[in-house]
Amino acid sequence: MAGDDRPVCVFDSGLGGLTVVRELTAAMPDENIVYLGDSARVPYGTKSLETVRRFALEDASFLMTHRPKLLVVACNTATAAAIDVLRANLDVPVVDVIHPGARAAVEFTDGPVGVIATEATVASGAYVDAIAELSPSRAVCSAACPLLVPIVEEGRPDDDPIVLHVLSDYLGRLQRFRPSALILGCTHYPLLAGAIAKLMGPETELISSARAAADEAKKFLQGPLAASPDNGAGALKCFTTGDPERFAHLGRRFLGRSIDDVEFVGTDELETR
Repeated sequence: MAGDDRPVCVFDSGLGGLTVVRELTAAMPDENIVYLGDSARVPYGTKSLETVRRFALEDASFLMTHRPKLLVVACNTATAAAIDVLRANLDVPVVDVIHPGARAAVEFTDGPVGVIATEATVASGAYVDAIAELSPSRAVCSAACPLLVPIVEEGRPDDDPIVLHVLSDYLGRLQRFRPSALILGCTHYPLLAGAIAKLMGPETELISSARAAADEAKKFLQGPLAASPDNGAGALKCFTTGDPERFAHLGRRFLGRSIDDVEFVGTDELETR
């Protein structure tokens, strides 16, 4: 069967984008994937949008050397800061996480929508704008959760007392808002979905931006010439600006399986591209 075996390239500020890779692999097991986790500069969510835009362009430039057929920006903060610039400067399709996540929430319910995300993503208004484009009168409530990314990157489980205490503080306003759907507006947050669901209650559906982005990517690759040959054995190659051993160890929790191929790339190499 003819096909395109060039990789799908994915980047995120750290490990969280591996939840997108997990969904991509489940939806398209034949696809080769190259992933960059910029762990040395995590978290992006507390930095200025200008800084995040520069980081995103550097990450994408590095991944373009692998000749991708599709680029997935698996970072909500990078999407908010740089998606228009990336699409204007790259000659491959670019899938983001914000617009698919917003669409999934709007399609799920006609009720109010909540969003939890990093400080930078919330400050950008990207989710509010994306939802307003689809459903102008929709009530939306957003909450910034700056400590969740480092908590997840530490490897804390969602039943950890510290996790529950921090979430209880962040989700208080959203609990009173009583959304029908709550967008997990950061790819780290699915690892805390159990605790979030418990605190929000059964009337609130959690929407994974990671899963929505994978569904969007699959749409780009449904043609017979765009998809990889049907061999059921897509390869995963990971790069990290942090410690490869730590990346492989913690990344297993995000990906749901072991990571065998991790290589270090210095931030100085990213900055010189």
